[in-house]
Amino acid sequence: MFFAQYYLDCLSQASYMIADETSGNAVVVDPRRDVSEYLADAAARGFTVVGVINTHFHADFVAGHLEMAAQTGAWIGYGRRAATEYPIRALADGERISLGDVTLEIMETPGHTPESISVLVRERGEDAVPYGVLTGDALFIGDVGRPDLLASVGVTAEELGAMLYDSVQHRLMGLPDEVRVFPGHGAGSACGKNLSTEKQSTIGEQRATNYACAPMTRDAFVALVTAGQSAAPGYFGYDALLNRSERPLLDPSAAPRPLGVEDALALRASGAVVVDARDPQEFAAGHLRGAVNVPADGRFAEQAGAVLPADADLLVVAPQNREEEIVTRLARIGFDRVAGYLRSPDDALTAVPDEVTPASRLTAARLRAALAGGNAPVVIDVRACGERAENGVIDGALHLALGELPRRLDEIPRGMPLVLHCAGGHRSSVAASLLRHHGFDDVSDLLGGYAAWALAHTPAAP
Repeated sequence: MFFAQYYLDCLSQASYMIADETSGNAVVVDPRRDVSEYLADAAARGFTVVGVINTHFHADFVAGHLEMAAQTGAWIGYGRRAATEYPIRALADGERISLGDVTLEIMETPGHTPESISVLVRERGEDAVPYGVLTGDALFIGDVGRPDLLASVGVTAEELGAMLYDSVQHRLMGLPDEVRVFPGHGAGSACGKNLSTEKQSTIGEQRATNYACAPMTRDAFVALVTAGQSAAPGYFGYDALLNRSERPLLDPSAAPRPLGVEDALALRASGAVVVDARDPQEFAAGHLRGAVNVPADGRFAEQAGAVLPADADLLVVAPQNREEEIVTRLARIGFDRVAGYLRSPDDALTAVPDEVTPASRLTAARLRAALAGGNAPVVIDVRACGERAENGVIDGALHLALGELPRRLDEIPRGMPLVLHCAGGHRSSVAASLLRHHGFDDVSDLLGGYAAWALAHTPAAP
């Protein structure tokens, strides 16, 4: 058996290829949209990709099932409750897919979504104990999938939570302890709240250490897994719909269009949103007016999807020679309307000084002084709920998590100075730039985030 995990750090997303080395038949599970790595690995080993399985309708990225099928002729499989605009193979609970000696078995594990499935992997079809189970977003390492993402489209979090209870507590925990667990996501994903940095585990380890796998009643489970979830980024609904739809294929040969500064300014004037992917300090030193700072060195795609409109044309300002990377990362969440990128941003910004503005960033000491002054700023905390509970808060701060910010702008007072903070100063630059983009004119963010504030306010040891 050939078994490979492909892990995409910026989306904390895992996909898999399983193949029978004798027959050469392979299946790819939960592929990302840029599929060249799977195709290259299959070609190098002489495999034929016969099938593509999505464990559910993903909300945090656009899956590459259509691209894989177009390149290989593979069938596309989903759980039997899935309904799509394109032809699929409906996979029933207990159905076995033979790749040769290597055999996959479908296990319905609804709860994160109604159509969610897990995939049992056996090196030989007659093996009593499976080699492993691909759990999608039903079971993570240290957590389970959040059951609240479909609450707005006709299925409540409580109904999904009850399904998830049966899937986790009865079905997955009914497997032998030695079965390896291969999840769909790791730490950092917004699809759960307590995910581990580990990429694999076992059923036995999860039974012993995962809070959601401990024996409990259904009501207790639902209350536990629905509490304290962070706000889902705004693009999740958009991507979930794209994954059901017959959509345009990603063309990896289509290079982004380089633009001179005058063309870039014309695009901005016509409504394109400027996405500046440079480091927050570079952005603060000077950027095109109205630009939204989403740094490349971080959770770029997820944060871009959280703060940018899915239906807007985008103009990219990227770190030098990273333009194609940024466009690909946007495409992974279905943001395909990239009009072009600003060529040689340092030179371009120097050429139009009247269109360039700095961004205000305050130290913890300056914020403390401002709060004690006569025109105290409104402090806005853009961290997730769990971060606040674990690490503390700045007294009086308004809590608007980054993923909620675009739809809660009306709650932010205008005409007053605003200071935004996160944990370390990355997300606050994103959030502050978004407010400036929407016309808030006295906006700063806190250098070093809450960590710097807490350090500055920790009493010295005697």
